[in-house]
Amino acid sequence: MYTLKSICLAIMATTLVPLLTQAHPFHPESFLAGHRPLQQLPRRTIAGISVVDTPIVRAAQQFARDNSDDGLYGHVMRSWVFGAAMLSHNATLRNLIDEEVHAVAALLHDLGLDQRPNSPIVSVDKRFEVDGAIAARNFIRAHRDGRRWDEVRVQRVWDAIALHAELKIAPFKEVDVATVSRSVRLDFSEPEEGITQEEHDRVLKEFPNVNPKERVKQGMSWLCRLKPDSTYDNWVQGYGERLVEGYSPKGHRIVDGVLGPK
Repeated sequence: MYTLKSICLAIMATTLVPLLTQAHPFHPESFLAGHRPLQQLPRRTIAGISVVDTPIVRAAQQFARDNSDDGLYGHVMRSWVFGAAMLSHNATLRNLIDEEVHAVAALLHDLGLDQRPNSPIVSVDKRFEVDGAIAARNFIRAHRDGRRWDEVRVQRVWDAIALHAELKIAPFKEVDVATVSRSVRLDFSEPEEGITQEEHDRVLKEFPNVNPKERVKQGMSWLCRLKPDSTYDNWVQGYGERLVEGYSPKGHRIVDGVLGPK
């Protein structure tokens, strides 16, 4: 005999779970962490891709432009627009995403790589992702519309930026955080997640990706020279070991503190 509970579970198993899996190719369990309901927001088109167009998103784009060199600005713009293209091909995922959170986080995710002397963003001791997350949070709280954001939205942006390169953590976080990380990675691959070759080419025409490997090597080497302590025991360490003369994590790693240097 069927109970109400068994019927509900059967419905979820046959409809909800497959739907989430289709929507979120990263890890659908992150959907359960909550999201804002779908809102009708103003939009504009960049490189033929529809993107959200609100005052805080416009301001975030300008903030990124003001605090990034040309190569870095091109990267964050491609990350945002590729992410928007991905969402355009997945209506279920798009309905679960807070598009303002996605846009602001994607646009500001690399603020911590501002290489200007005496940058107001870059610290002497924190990981660059944390510098960027803090700067983005300050940006939101200083913006007229951002001051009305609840703390959950602000925290989503902070987490998305702080974890965007942590590929073994971000996919298991909330859907906004996971999607920002995926959007960033789309700038380092051929068209994926439903993005067509034509869409991909239009974005690259609008924001050319010039010498991406050299740009990454230069940026990571700069970090390893500027504040090596912030690079030990994370993914940037490998760049220091391969590219920076005299760089050595020995004695600075967690394992060295526990077992002693070797």
